[in-house]
Amino acid sequence: MDMSAFGRFTRTFQPGEMIFSEFEPGDTFYLIQSGRVELVKIIGDIERTLDILQPSEMFGEMAILENSPRSATAIALDTVKVLEFNSQNFEILMLGNPQIALKLLRMFTKRIYDSKRRFMILTLDEPQAKIADVFLMLDENSPDIDKSTDVREFKTTVDDVAHWACMSVSETRDIINHFVTQRRMEMPPDRLVVKNIMDFSRFVNSRRKK
Repeated sequence: MDMSAFGRFTRTFQPGEMIFSEFEPGDTFYLIQSGRVELVKIIGDIERTLDILQPSEMFGEMAILENSPRSATAIALDTVKVLEFNSQNFEILMLGNPQIALKLLRMFTKRIYDSKRRFMILTLDEPQAKIADVFLMLDENSPDIDKSTDVREFKTTVDDVAHWACMSVSETRDIINHFVTQRRMEMPPDRLVVKNIMDFSRFVNSRRKK
């Protein structure tokens, strides 16, 4: 997406600088031009990393869409350059640039789904359920995957699964190995295989807080 026309909205944050804090009111959202941004949330009195965002990703959009307090804390991991939009210049952007507006709306929709889906994983107490729910999320986000059977093959890594579950790689690997021992999963060199996705769905739903 070419955002060069919006250079006047550029802001720079230094490594370790807080961009905004959880629970504070906000009327701006950000599109990352360079650098990485960590999103952190307090869940059950424990600070957890929700995500590490890369250039071209956006954050803080819920403040614009829902007029709600910040749902997480955003911290610059590197020297971060962003485009900062508020409700006023966002409206100008939407009205004056329909092609960019459509792309942003699609990004908004995906970001809202991703954020809420990740939060569902994090609210599970049992580590095994978190890992199983990551695979359910991957299945939901893979429209082209063969769903004629309950077997699912994911071209992903243990590191990626650990990141989505906000768990250590070693603990994640141990849990996946446990699933392999139970014959619920297989670990070929280039993918992770869930042998019965409905089994994982029943398992996660039984652990989800009502």
